[in-house]
Amino acid sequence: MTSGPNPTSGTDPIAGPSPTPGTDSTSGPNTAPGTDRRRSRLLPNTAPWRSSRDFRLTWASGTVTLLGSIFTMTAIPLQIADLTGSPLAVGAVGAVELVPTVLFGLYGGVLADRADRRTVALVTEVALAALSALLLANALLGTPAVWPLYVAAGVAAALQGVQQPSVEAMVPRLVPQDQLVAAGSLLSLRWSIGGVAAPAAAGLLIATAGVPAAYLVDLGTFLLSIALLARVRPVPSERDAEVPQLTEFLDGARYAARRPDLIGTYLADLTATVFALPTALFPFLAADLDATWALGLLYSAGAVGSLIAAATGGWAERVHRHGRLVLFSAALVGAATAAAAFAPGLWAVLLCLTVAGGAHWIGDTFRSAIWNQSIPDELRGRAAGLEMLIGSAGPALGDLRAGGLAARQGIRAALRTGGLLCLGSSAALSAAIPALWRYDRRAHRTGPAPAEPTP
Repeated sequence: MTSGPNPTSGTDPIAGPSPTPGTDSTSGPNTAPGTDRRRSRLLPNTAPWRSSRDFRLTWASGTVTLLGSIFTMTAIPLQIADLTGSPLAVGAVGAVELVPTVLFGLYGGVLADRADRRTVALVTEVALAALSALLLANALLGTPAVWPLYVAAGVAAALQGVQQPSVEAMVPRLVPQDQLVAAGSLLSLRWSIGGVAAPAAAGLLIATAGVPAAYLVDLGTFLLSIALLARVRPVPSERDAEVPQLTEFLDGARYAARRPDLIGTYLADLTATVFALPTALFPFLAADLDATWALGLLYSAGAVGSLIAAATGGWAERVHRHGRLVLFSAALVGAATAAAAFAPGLWAVLLCLTVAGGAHWIGDTFRSAIWNQSIPDELRGRAAGLEMLIGSAGPALGDLRAGGLAARQGIRAALRTGGLLCLGSSAALSAAIPALWRYDRRAHRTGPAPAEPTP
């Protein structure tokens, strides 16, 4: 699946022609050397795209899948609301998704360390495409049924739980070790692009062409994603291909428990998402600001911040103390969220949320780099499953915390308290887990080198 450290020659349909050796692909023929150097320090490093054909394919596959899935994630709640008129029925979608995500995420982590990771990703992608086809067929009925929407949401969550650990564990096998930070930045960039562009496009399409059109777009993107993923070279497990047992997940948990720096990354993630991810408050915050029309802006502000950070994140590769950046990012998320509680108007609140989104990108990028650099390949799938469990629990607990506190003390108090708790917890983690504070990527080189490209 990887092309190794040597750039692929010729023209690739995903990334275009490879740059000429000795030239910088970000500069044009009339660019001054000083300008070129300054620009390269800010722009994302595209070396993983240039050096690995399989990374280009998996990045493109994941990007089109993400964009299409947002159309379905927008359509299902709207369709349920239209069919039932019940806010409770809409809220139940999250409950239907949570348990399959956790259970199958754990199993997916074990499977990623036993099976061919590319095969797991491809099979689950085909199954997700079939679900989109079923949703489209239901939406085209004269009177669509409600229960298939819940079934599809639960099954999709289970499939994504199986798929995600394999997809994440593939990355260190696709690019050289010295490109892992750049690869993480590019992966974060696609999430940022999707978070900014796709929800608005989905809402516009549904308003003009109806819910079936959204499912049709999702089905089309799945078919394109499958075609791209099918071109990726297999990524077999280095372990014996035995039947995976869920109890094997405990091996990954025990490994993480022996690594205080890894535990610190998980806790930093929880700190940011539980205390300072106030998405559940946005409808009420918009009303508090007397700007209900700006609810979409509140939802997209964090993605805008992530996109700006990703688009100017070339500096990330020159940082060696990754643990300090993880802790700093969590503190910045908390500070920005607390500042939003004191912001006098809509645009000031949006600025604070944009800063928080950029800080989230910093944390995600360096957490991913730590995991990919230092976790042995035979445990990466289970480690990714553990990360997925934490990543699912944090926002759910954060919504519960924010909603409960807002009900008792008000919207601004919930924002202020959560932000300050995040800021204080980040400082406490810095003192309590010195292994994370001292983490230096130069001391961590693990896992096999990427394979040479196949003809």
